[in-house]
Amino acid sequence: MADFLTDKPANLQRAFLVGVQTDDMAADEGAELLGELKELVENLRITVARTTLVRLRHANPAMLLGSGKAAEIIELAKADEVDVIIFDKALSPAQQRNWEEQSGLAVIDRQEVILEIFADRAQTREAILQVALARMEYSLPRLTRAWTHLSRQRGKGALGGEGETQLEQDRRIVRDRIAHLKRELVNVVQQRDVQRRKRQRIPVPTCSIVGYTNAGKSTLLNTLTGAQVLAADKLFATLDPTTRQLVLRGNQKVLVTDTVGFIRRLPHDLVEAFKATLEEVIVADFLVHVLDVTNPNVEQHHATTLSVLQELGAAEKTTLTVFNKIDAATPAMLQRARALVPDALFVSARTREGLDALEERCLELIAEANTSTELVVPHARYDVIARLHEVGHVQAEEQQDDGVHLRGRFPPTQAAFFAPFVVKR
Repeated sequence: MADFLTDKPANLQRAFLVGVQTDDMAADEGAELLGELKELVENLRITVARTTLVRLRHANPAMLLGSGKAAEIIELAKADEVDVIIFDKALSPAQQRNWEEQSGLAVIDRQEVILEIFADRAQTREAILQVALARMEYSLPRLTRAWTHLSRQRGKGALGGEGETQLEQDRRIVRDRIAHLKRELVNVVQQRDVQRRKRQRIPVPTCSIVGYTNAGKSTLLNTLTGAQVLAADKLFATLDPTTRQLVLRGNQKVLVTDTVGFIRRLPHDLVEAFKATLEEVIVADFLVHVLDVTNPNVEQHHATTLSVLQELGAAEKTTLTVFNKIDAATPAMLQRARALVPDALFVSARTREGLDALEERCLELIAEANTSTELVVPHARYDVIARLHEVGHVQAEEQQDDGVHLRGRFPPTQAAFFAPFVVKR
């Protein structure tokens, strides 16, 4: 069976990147996105030989760019002896095919680069299935790229010739594979739902860390919880959601989940394929939105994350905005961040500066969601006291003759359990 994703050489080493600036984009947005594409491509260990930014007023249906500009780019690409031309803007299957026929080179777009990175990073069964599904759905309308070498074999009979017959067979195989992957994903998601329900039997508050890729989310999770999550300085360093327990003041526990980083122009199909992974965002009690305060594009990163949360149906979640990497920030960077989100917190996951304030704010958010209650528990019922510490936030505890007096905030779902000991609400 052909390689359904591409017909390009297996080992691409040199790339020519083409960015696009359109009239509806901010003045420097095309250049910023091209720089981001360069980082994405280098994450695939491909050398970027040349980049160019094209001003595009009207898209050409056949090639996206005009014929003169296309010829110029092809000439430069061949002079630089590159293996692949990569567009920052999505190419239609027909445009991709036309570019490859005219250039004799592999031609891909930003979406395919991201798919390749996701495939390289996926570790768990669920993430591997999600990447495979996204790649298959991307490749289906592009299968003709794998069969252009059979174009001369098409006959005039009812079946259309050997090439067309094989192409139709492969389309059926891909459609069957897509259906199979979707069924497998349903099973994996059901298993994860069972695990989540087990966690919720003792309703510990949950929080998801979200944000633009490479903002320091995994480092923050590691620092807060002592976890050992991969925290590398590269885009999409980790795809699989990782959940760890954080113990706050008063023995208040919260489950913190690190999620895949967001990015501008994240392919819509990929967001759909990763809905199951990002469900941790939807079911969390609150979100911690991490931003890199030193990044010159922090405003765009903030807007992108809010846009993806909107698409996930999580835009109304209680969200705590945190600017990370303040140890490397200048006063101008901090001022810019305060103007963007006035009530944000400022931390350094590397030096731990500001993390006490972050933990206190998490405690406040948990407390706001719970009911304030006073209880008296008999001395003999330390099982009740232990459970209250486990499921809620005990604000005060005092030993008296008639029992242990406690004041705190506890989830409404636990009301029936501690009702016999309540003295004041």
